[in-house]
Amino acid sequence: MNTNFIPTTREELNERGWAQPDIIIVTGDTYIDSPFIGAAVIGRVLESAGYKVGIIAQPTTRSGVDITRLGEPRLFWGITAGSVDSLVANFTATRKWRNDDDYTPGGDNTHRPNRACMVYANLIRQHYKPAKPIVLGGVEASLRRIAHYDFWDNAVRRSLVFDAKADIIVYGMGEKAIVELAGKMGRGEDFRDTRGICYISKTPVEGYLELPSYEQVAKDKEKFIGMFKIFSQNNDPMDARGLMQQHAGRYLIQNPPQPYLSMEEFDRVNELAYTREVHPFYAKDGYVVAQDTVKYSITATRGCFGGCAFCSIALHQGNNVISRSVESIEREAGMITGLTGSNGMISDVGGPTGNMYGMACALREKGKPCKTHECLFPKKCVNLNGSHEKLIALLRAVRKVKGVRKVALASGIRHDLVVLDEEFGKEYLRELVEYHTSGQLKLAPEHTDEKVLRLMRKPSASYLLKFKEEHDKLTSKMRRKQFLTYYFIAAHPGCWYKEMERLRVFIDEYLKITPEQVQIYTPLPSTWSAVMYYTGIDPFTDERLIVEYDNKKKQRQKDIVTKQARE
Repeated sequence: MNTNFIPTTREELNERGWAQPDIIIVTGDTYIDSPFIGAAVIGRVLESAGYKVGIIAQPTTRSGVDITRLGEPRLFWGITAGSVDSLVANFTATRKWRNDDDYTPGGDNTHRPNRACMVYANLIRQHYKPAKPIVLGGVEASLRRIAHYDFWDNAVRRSLVFDAKADIIVYGMGEKAIVELAGKMGRGEDFRDTRGICYISKTPVEGYLELPSYEQVAKDKEKFIGMFKIFSQNNDPMDARGLMQQHAGRYLIQNPPQPYLSMEEFDRVNELAYTREVHPFYAKDGYVVAQDTVKYSITATRGCFGGCAFCSIALHQGNNVISRSVESIEREAGMITGLTGSNGMISDVGGPTGNMYGMACALREKGKPCKTHECLFPKKCVNLNGSHEKLIALLRAVRKVKGVRKVALASGIRHDLVVLDEEFGKEYLRELVEYHTSGQLKLAPEHTDEKVLRLMRKPSASYLLKFKEEHDKLTSKMRRKQFLTYYFIAAHPGCWYKEMERLRVFIDEYLKITPEQVQIYTPLPSTWSAVMYYTGIDPFTDERLIVEYDNKKKQRQKDIVTKQARE
């Protein structure tokens, strides 16, 4: 009897005496019961609120055998494509099929359909007519909630709520919104005032800002840029306005976002009754590679204020960092040491960025909204507390937890934050080198050409050199065989062969490595870089950009700096 997991089979429902779940979550990942997996988090949050929840992972689309396994939910279906946008999971930046999937038992990429949210919504409607309300969530839905440029179609697509013929999108991190929705639906109340959701309306909402229509932005790139500027300015819970956008006479309505979780709420979400294992129903089909990353890791933060133009984290998780309490993280570390297979190693204590724990905006702490959200670019904001003092204290506390042998840091760090922290930056780096680096430390400069870095909204390469200099001094002094690994991006809008040649020269002269971690840029929906890629315009200066669209030439940009091109 798998009473420790959320039910995924009819037998498990029967064992609990449930005739019908209240909510069924359908996900493109296998069911890993972990605080790192969105479907499990939402399931556990609903469960803790008193709801009967079922999960159907990676259902076959060839028949109804999986999607009908638990019957029909009493309240609604929840659909997520999984931890990654399904098209990003299935295709490389040059549109080649990925053979591997870390979130699928056995690792073969054969279980996640393209445009998974749409496919699963259609699958439900095929077998349940009329279907209970369909609620989309997760990163795929969150990034596609308004009209957006779709790289794989090379066209502007409608909001996913229209394309999937769904009822609601829960955008962002949906713990508060989903519980509020479930309560209103259970009581038969109108859900349309719930913050953090999108829905379709025949009429506009008074007081909401109207974006240019889908039809306008699909044919006018200037209007597309204008739409995205308004959208990007209304994602902070403190001051965001509601938005609406016409799609063929009907309106997409986006309510203002839910407030961020408090530290106490964030603690509770991460300390729910996760087994941290793959459900046996799916585990029998093979090993799940993602377990290597998540099973012995700890989430310390959520959100990112880095503001990188190509990144979707802030849009989905928020551009304000929330941090857990030291005590909560200590409890989780102690629990991990008791798990089957644990050797006392904590794989990571981090978040989207490894060194933003405890950092906060002074304006936000005073209850005042920020109008620019430019925390680190073009320079560090005077209102940002970028001290590593709290992070140092956290790492020291976790190291002292009984049973913990070593705490590694797998999350990439912002090297510019370390350099800019004159009081605690060097001390933090010493902690990393002495206690928390397992051979290599990950940095993501992405590029070194100043023009490309400006478009990426990344810091100057001078910060990278300062960080490397201090790191090398410490490793030499401590006689540590540790090294830095660097992530770079090729073919970002504004980047051409000459910029990649400059990057190659920089790497040869200053880093003295042959990089292997070079990615070809992928335009993620609803990011600034995707706006640049689609329009060929820098939306911050209105200047025309060189943009590479040819896959072979994109590969050539990558090859300029990689090992293959030098052999």
